[in-house]
This record gives sequence, structure tokens and C-alpha cells, in this order.
Amino acid sequence: MITRDPQPGSKRLERPFLKAFRSCRAIMTTTLQPYLDAVRVTLEAALCLEQFSSQVVERHNKPEVEVRTSKELLMTPVVIARNKQERVLIEPSVNSVRVSLAVKQSDEIEKILTHKFTRFMCQRADNFIVLRRKPIEGYDISFLITASHTQLMFKHKLVDFLIHFMQEIDKEISDMKLSLNARARISAEEFLKRFN
Repeated sequence: MITRDPQPGSKRLERPFLKAFRSCRAIMTTTLQPYLDAVRVTLEAALCLEQFSSQVVERHNKPEVEVRTSKELLMTPVVIARNKQERVLIEPSVNSVRVSLAVKQSDEIEKILTHKFTRFMCQRADNFIVLRRKPIEGYDISFLITASHTQLMFKHKLVDFLIHFMQEIDKEISDMKLSLNARARISAEEFLKRFN
């Protein structure tokens, strides 16, 4: 239903469905924002890292979250979940933090696209300095941030990068799915033209 403004000279149209659309859009953005805020605050707290030599091997400085030689140097892992599929595992220790992401995958196509995309990224882990070559089991992609990384880079920029990555990976996979569906439609049309 479209209603006109009571003033005859006004060209303003009121559309109730637009109001509903705007409120739904606001709900969608606000449901993502608290999730990202919780991840941001947890990462900022977890990134208080310092150089810490190994207590087992002399002159070794390995990420304790990876080697797990001393339990007293590991902190409690935190899982922040938006839903069953979309979650973040943050594993802090005295000299490193491992961040693992599980990306939302609603159907088989998204599962395949996510697997291909994360595999592509992991093969180029050397270019992404903080990216791990192999994700933790049950997660799609993992990052390892050490005390050396926090000395070379700004902590707030590392957190911004991870949050931005979390926002963009969903968009990338959605765009790839749309592109794949469009290509499949065109190829199916071309194939079926031969039978007409």
C-alpha cells in the first residue's frame, strides 16, 4: 500500500515495506556487530604477549600454544559462537595466540567453495605471515600470532585485519556462489539449445 503525503505539493511517498526492510537490515547488522565486538575485545586481551624462552629446551623460543610443553603457560581457550556453524576459537598462551575460524556453510556448494578458498589461502601462508598452513580440526582456517609479530606490527592493526577477514570471507564465498550459479545457468542454457 502506497499512501501520499497529505500536502498536495509534496512528492514524498511512504512505503511500509521499505520501513520493514530497513528494520530487518538493522537487525542483521546488529546481530553481526556484537559477535565481532566480542571477538575484538577477546583478541585485544589475548594479544598481551611477551617473549618467553622454553622451559624445557635451552635457547628455544617456540609458540607455546603449538608445542604445549608447559601447561602453566597456556591460558583457557575461548570459543565465541554466532551460531552452530559460525564460531571463533581463541587459544592464548604466554607468547602466542592461535585464532581458528569456522565459516558459515549452509549447503554443499558453500562447503566446497569454503574448502577450496581456505586451501588456496593456506597454500600461500608465507605471504600472510600470521596464517597457519593447516587449520585446527573442526575449523576452516587458523592464524598464529606470536610475540614477534606483535613487536613487528601494531596490535590494533592485527585485530582489525582479523575482524576484516571475518567480515569479508562470507562476502567472498557468497560472491563465488553467485558467480558459480550464473555460470552453471549459462552453460545449461547453451547445452539445452542443442535439443531445441
